[in-house]
Amino acid sequence: MTILLPTTSTLPSPLGGTLVNGVRRAGHDFDPAELAALPRLSISERTLADLEMLATGAYSPLTGFVNEADYLSVIERLRLADGTPWSIPITLPVSAEHAGLRGRVVLSFEGQDVGWVDVQEAFAARKAWEAREVYRTEDETHPGVAALYAQGDFNLAGPVALFEVPRGHFPRHHRTPAEVREVIEARGWRSTVAFQTRNPIHRAHEYLQKVALELVDGLLLHPLVGTTKGDDVPAATRVQAYEVLLEGYYPQARTLLSVYPAAMRYAGPREAILHALSRRNYGVTHFIVGRDHAGVGSYYGTYDAQEIFSAYTPEELGVQILKFEHTFYCNSCGQLVSPRTCPHDSSHHLVLSGTKVREKLRAGENLPAEFTRPEVAEVLRAAYADKA
Repeated sequence: MTILLPTTSTLPSPLGGTLVNGVRRAGHDFDPAELAALPRLSISERTLADLEMLATGAYSPLTGFVNEADYLSVIERLRLADGTPWSIPITLPVSAEHAGLRGRVVLSFEGQDVGWVDVQEAFAARKAWEAREVYRTEDETHPGVAALYAQGDFNLAGPVALFEVPRGHFPRHHRTPAEVREVIEARGWRSTVAFQTRNPIHRAHEYLQKVALELVDGLLLHPLVGTTKGDDVPAATRVQAYEVLLEGYYPQARTLLSVYPAAMRYAGPREAILHALSRRNYGVTHFIVGRDHAGVGSYYGTYDAQEIFSAYTPEELGVQILKFEHTFYCNSCGQLVSPRTCPHDSSHHLVLSGTKVREKLRAGENLPAEFTRPEVAEVLRAAYADKA
């Protein structure tokens, strides 16, 4: 068995070995008999996503689940213990019965071995504090807080390896950071903007992306396809909507659709930082942050996710943040606008929340062409009709 180890962003890996399928190989085959003798730990779908993000270099400079010093530092000051910007602790939660594990431990998901962690440390999670600082609430109805509280009370720390990149349901679009960087280089893009979304793209999203494309060479449309809350539009439906939209309305040579396999945490401002730092590892130079990025409910202010970037210098971030105000269709202007460009009050505006969109789809209603492209609306309508 050949083992896959993390890369480190766009810099040469200190781990040695050969780069294959976007992941650094260890340079030797591992004895299956030795692997079989190791202890095993069953992990959640969220932890599997974190394992992939760590092992492929998407979460560089992290090369494994954080230790206690980094855990405390990230929560308290949005930096690793050495001062490097980082906003959400990436942990391996376990119950008390597994807190004594040390050394190499095989990680299994749904009965299949997927990787390992070299456990160097175990420490108690400070869940209430983590919830207050990272999610800005201890309310268990917040999906991120609910997931945090449902985890084990201890965290294991140590470097990781991944046995195989899980291409999942989207093998054509599932690229590691190294593979995305290869595409960017092959296309000759000197500047690339990334757009994060967990929702189907509507006209306001399209407007932001195309404004950004006026400034840079290429667009990385990078939808999150990891674990999301139950009422979000399923990833398969969203990816299909992206495909039909890009086919008809985007310049093919200047756009790249590639899925982002991370789990959604709904941590608002903190998650905006994580999304920006990880997209830097995919080779982008710019990252779009709009209204209530990675938010849920009313836990965060409209532009909190933009303001939080003031905690770092541009040099520290290594990626330029493009901040956009809320955009919408104005019936009086007859076009997509923002508060910066539209003189009319809200009675003139067409604004549909994600909740309202889902209600219309469940009721079999059509979505307005001013809100979303007809091809996208048809994909969504068909998906919800199948559920009826």
